[in-house]
Amino acid sequence: MQTAIVYYSKHHGNTKKLVDAIAQQWDVTLIDAASNPNPDLSAYDLIGFASGIYFGRFHKSVLKAAENLPEGKKVFIMCTCGANKPRTTSIERILRSKQVRLLGTYSCRGLDTFGPFKLVGGLAKGHPNENDIAGAVKFFAGILSELS
Repeated sequence: MQTAIVYYSKHHGNTKKLVDAIAQQWDVTLIDAASNPNPDLSAYDLIGFASGIYFGRFHKSVLKAAENLPEGKKVFIMCTCGANKPRTTSIERILRSKQVRLLGTYSCRGLDTFGPFKLVGGLAKGHPNENDIAGAVKFFAGILSELS
């Protein structure tokens, strides 16, 4: 099964830690949405979209990649955020319009030093930690198991 994860991870590399852990264990193509904002995803059977949460939304480069997704694909979502409750509605709205099969969502906390949070050393210090990363790997393994 050809698998790709389209991701954006800049400030602290929170999301990159998750996708790298998955790519270390499985043959997964990682596509950095910042350097490839319009990837051709037609050859992939399973596609993940991963991002930090910026002002309550997935990063705009990942949203743009999702808008160009061929219809009917198998998809999963991953995100990191400083707050306890991530907002994934921005990407879910796009994916629903593409009539995809959404296999699941994984989220965990990630260091957030935006604006005033920087003054106190940030929110969610130390995240994603080993447990968060292991959770992402377990989430992905579960998706693969469901598809086999």
